[in-house]
Amino acid sequence: MTKPFWNVLRLSPVVVAATFFAANSALAVEANEQVITVDQLTPQSDNFGQVTSVSQFSDVQPTDWAFQALQSLVERYGCIAGYPNSTYRGNRALTRYEFAAGLNACLDRVNELIATATSDLVTKQDLATLQRLQEEFSAELATLRGRVDSLEARTSELEANQFSTTTKLTGEAIFNVSDVFGSDQRAVPSGVDQTTAPDLDTNTIFANRVRLRLNSSFTGEDNLEIRIQSRNITPYGTSVTGTNMTRLAFDGNENNNALIDKVNYAFNLSDAVRVQFDATGGLLYENNINTFNPDLQSSGRGSISRYGRFSPIYRQGEGGAGATLIFNPKGAFTASVAYLAGTANDPSDGSGLFDGSYAAFGQISFQPTQALNVGLTYARTYQNGGQINLFSSTGSVYANNPFQGAALTANHYGVEASFRLSTNITIGGWYGFSNAEAKNGAREGDEADFNYWATTLAFRDFGKKGNVLGFIFGQPPKATENDFIQANGVRREDDGTSYHLEGLYKLQLTDNIAVTPGLLVIFNPEHNDTNDTVYVGTLRTTFTF
Repeated sequence: MTKPFWNVLRLSPVVVAATFFAANSALAVEANEQVITVDQLTPQSDNFGQVTSVSQFSDVQPTDWAFQALQSLVERYGCIAGYPNSTYRGNRALTRYEFAAGLNACLDRVNELIATATSDLVTKQDLATLQRLQEEFSAELATLRGRVDSLEARTSELEANQFSTTTKLTGEAIFNVSDVFGSDQRAVPSGVDQTTAPDLDTNTIFANRVRLRLNSSFTGEDNLEIRIQSRNITPYGTSVTGTNMTRLAFDGNENNNALIDKVNYAFNLSDAVRVQFDATGGLLYENNINTFNPDLQSSGRGSISRYGRFSPIYRQGEGGAGATLIFNPKGAFTASVAYLAGTANDPSDGSGLFDGSYAAFGQISFQPTQALNVGLTYARTYQNGGQINLFSSTGSVYANNPFQGAALTANHYGVEASFRLSTNITIGGWYGFSNAEAKNGAREGDEADFNYWATTLAFRDFGKKGNVLGFIFGQPPKATENDFIQANGVRREDDGTSYHLEGLYKLQLTDNIAVTPGLLVIFNPEHNDTNDTVYVGTLRTTFTF
């Protein structure tokens, strides 16, 4: 600073202290920390009570050189701001712009005192000092006022052209090129003659998925989501490869018809309880329930396969209507409960909210440190009528439909974990066990057991910030035991073991464009050792806006 400025500082320690005090507040705002202004310092404030003495600040001592100036400032001007924890933080360094911001605040306060007939509190000496300070910092003050005017103009323009005062529109578009190779014939289940299987004759495809989300908030803490989806990606399922183990994370084909596939509303019941109601398209893994695979769970930016995203236990009740409650969402222990009904909108017998297919879900997660996260999960499900799909098309035919179309109940148990080895490396995995029972048909009462597991490894910022290198290895859902015997004498039980191997590399080209080449390998598809290994190669490009 120049010599004339230091001469000014000698004139009025009160005004100087006021300026530094206000500038310190500006610095606090710059650091994105909560501040308390003079208007908030009332007896009703939950953060900081009425300031009657500078001694209320814990880090200002009577021996400090500015103590008397600050004390006079509190009593005479009230041109103050501090932090909610009763600190002043006067040792922080500040720039000329921050000092100018504080000076401007004090000028406004002095003008207010004069306008309210309290000008006797403002001495001629203080006014002269303020005038000289204003002259010294005229350039900075002009710059600040110019910035404020520019921000006000930009704010007005945004308000005039915004989509909605309550609604934000976001979107995602996926362009996908993929193909299947490695086997001449489709996979068949255990006990079926592989030579009778149709040929695996596919071509390279180019397809898309587009999602538009309308997120509306009415209180600032709630959210109404309406999602519109259009896609034409033919799944590499049983009708193409003979197994659902080769399905992609983002597949589905409605011939690019635009459909509303999700409607839900979420709000805070209290500081410790978050509630979400799904009117349609309920998905546990999209309801803020932890799936313990943070880097690979996204269908557009994570795993390229359906099974590789997370444990199949989170797919129970997929697409239904119901409610999800999350208790203590920011604590070390978090509990989640949910209920989704698949035919909640159908009033006929065997349907509705409680008489049709449903999934009742519960999970306890424990995160003792930022690095370690462990979960214990349970789901009780019932499926009747329609297409029975116990693991939502992630395992073998026998696992997804163990009793050949009969209604069933099932208990699902899961344990999941993720551990961050470093800032950029995370390992994780899951194990699941399920038991199902047939509820109708000639073999009512038959039972079946299933298990599945996977391990994951993800490298964040690999090669460039935003990139992700990921690997997944595991065993998709398998029918290990089943009482049910088909009419042809074949027990619907998997004799061999399939292995899922996946590698991908997400290249974050820009903030809004990512390209992910990936390879999925299924050894012994359908848990049948007679089936050849199947490979799925894909190049996924994801645009977000």
